[in-house]
Amino acid sequence: MIVETLRVYVAVVEQSNFSRAAELLNLSQPSVSQHIRNLENEFGVKLMHRSPHHVKTTEAGNILYTRAKHILSTYEAAKEEINLLRDEVSGSLKIGASFTIGEYILPHLLAEFVLQYPHVDIQAKIANTDEISQGVRSNTLDIGLVEGNVESSEILETPPFMEDEMVLVSPPNHPLALHKIVEAAALQDQIWVFREPGSGTRAFSDQFIGELGLNLKRSFIFNSNQGVKEAVLAGLGLSLLSRWVIRNELQSGELLPLSVKGQRFVRYFSILRDPKSTSDTMAARMFIQKLRQFKM
Repeated sequence: MIVETLRVYVAVVEQSNFSRAAELLNLSQPSVSQHIRNLENEFGVKLMHRSPHHVKTTEAGNILYTRAKHILSTYEAAKEEINLLRDEVSGSLKIGASFTIGEYILPHLLAEFVLQYPHVDIQAKIANTDEISQGVRSNTLDIGLVEGNVESSEILETPPFMEDEMVLVSPPNHPLALHKIVEAAALQDQIWVFREPGSGTRAFSDQFIGELGLNLKRSFIFNSNQGVKEAVLAGLGLSLLSRWVIRNELQSGELLPLSVKGQRFVRYFSILRDPKSTSDTMAARMFIQKLRQFKM
């Protein structure tokens, strides 16, 4: 079916790589290459320049990519309307989530969603906030779920769907762990453990440290919540993490929360959509509805 060939073509263009597209579509790389050759033979033009590391579309390839996206969107809309005649919500949904949401909330949400809508094909990507917002901008993601705010005129940020409490944590043997409440001055010249730049958690930490004018004795950077948590557990330093990430360790006493006098650490989880996207399907609408009703 030509729709499947176009779907393969779009995946190769968006991934800029045959191997990654094959992995995404659960196909062999030779099968993906054959789909592209068939298209080039059908149109009688070269659609892509290939190299061992990436793929770049020709002018004809750019035209086909734009049209293919429209054809696939129209096909999904027709499929959805037909299934609605049978009271079914179907189609595909590409969801991106920043790490805190993707690792601790999205799995539980999807378990409920697919139980109610088993005919929706879902692909989920977990990355930092900057990468998820870029995915929404480039239309490789239908919906983005992120921590904090995203400043972009190309993205529609809907009202927050959940409040997230951030917790300042220390290992039990840290000198500040002796105090339940600390003055902001006590945080001067401490060792901190951070997420990488581009992370919503990192942005929150940077804002907190900037507002209090804190000097750092030293800092360590990890590109995952798990890495940060393990570093604090190992005694490397202090960190600000979502309560979702550390709730088990707080309950067991492996990590201790520190309250800062006069400070409350709260941020919000938001939904990102591309206002120009054609992916406003029934599946997307039902997912957002489920998201706003979801409780843990």
